[in-house]
This record gives sequence, structure tokens and C-alpha cells, in this order.
Amino acid sequence: MDIHYLLKGLIIGFSIAAPVGPIGVLCIRRTLADGHAAGLLSGLGAATADALYGCMAGFGLTLISAFLVSQQKWIRLVGGAFLCYLGVKTLLTKPAHEPAKVKKKGLLGSYASTFLLTLTNPMTILSFAAIFAGLGLASSENNFSSAGFLVLGVFIGSAAWWLMLSSVVGFFREKFGLKAMQWVNRISGLIILGFGIFALVSLLK
Repeated sequence: MDIHYLLKGLIIGFSIAAPVGPIGVLCIRRTLADGHAAGLLSGLGAATADALYGCMAGFGLTLISAFLVSQQKWIRLVGGAFLCYLGVKTLLTKPAHEPAKVKKKGLLGSYASTFLLTLTNPMTILSFAAIFAGLGLASSENNFSSAGFLVLGVFIGSAAWWLMLSSVVGFFREKFGLKAMQWVNRISGLIILGFGIFALVSLLK
């Protein structure tokens, strides 16, 4: 039944999103600095990219996936540079005395930046392909309906993680003063910058 594929996709999406990497750090920092909505939209941007890669793996779009993997050095270069930019920007950002009112444009930017940042990791599609194949979920053996429910489950599972993360962090937001927020910016900036430098250095191997 298709509901089984939905549940499997949900577990896969949640499991892939849960490890705290640069997107997780960015989501936490934005939640603390700009509020729950900014953090959640940042996470949903990553969830959308996960669903897109899951779609490529689930529907067997081998031509597109092969191109992304073949160009991974250039894509990783862009992603690494973008992470370094975000890291330095976060590191130098001074906490505001009052919570900023995030406009729609700002929320859209939060969504778009994490969407594009997640897309710069083409190895994600290999993770989905390996998981789908390992669980016998390859699209060649199932119909489009099953693959569709699988991808929908991936998005819901990933989105559930980001909702949970931003909600928990948002709950403690009021407890952070200016000094604490300054340290959050410094630590977050250094971690994101570190991920960016690691991505760039890995290109030299």
C-alpha cells in the first residue's frame, strides 16, 4: 500500500535531516536572532531540497543526478564559498537590542538560502539512491504513485525535524540576553565557517 511508502519516506527524510550540520547551525542561529518563523523557513528550504533530491532518486532521473555528481567539484566550490560568506557574516553580526521584525522578503531569503545551500551537496542524492536501493524502493520496481508517496514522506519527515528543532530553540529564545546572543553569533559563525573551509579544502584532495 502507498501509505507504507509514505511512512518509509517520512523515516528516511527525518533521519537524513536530523544530523546537525551547517544547515542545522544556521537554523538554530536564525531562530534565536530572528524568531521561530525565520528558523522554520530556513529548515523548510532544506526540506524542499531533500525532497527534490529524493525525487531524482525515487523516480530514477539518472541523467540529472549523473550530471550533478559529475559537476560536484564546482558545486562544492560554490557551496563552500557560500558557507564561508555566511560564517563570516554571522561571526561579525552584532545582536540587536530588540528582536527584529522579519519581513516577507527576509523570510523568503531564509528559505531560498538554505534551499540553494542544500542543493550544493550533490552527494545527498547518492545517499537517497543508496537508501532507496537498500530498502528495495527503486522506482524501477514500483509505480509512480509509490515513488510520489515516498518523496512526499521524505519532505514531511525532513520538515518535521526542522519544525521540532526551531520550536525547541524558539522556546528558549527569550532566555538569551545580548551577551549570550553575541556568543551564539560567534560560535555559530565559526562552526559554519569551519564547514565552508572543510568543503573547500576537500577539493584539493
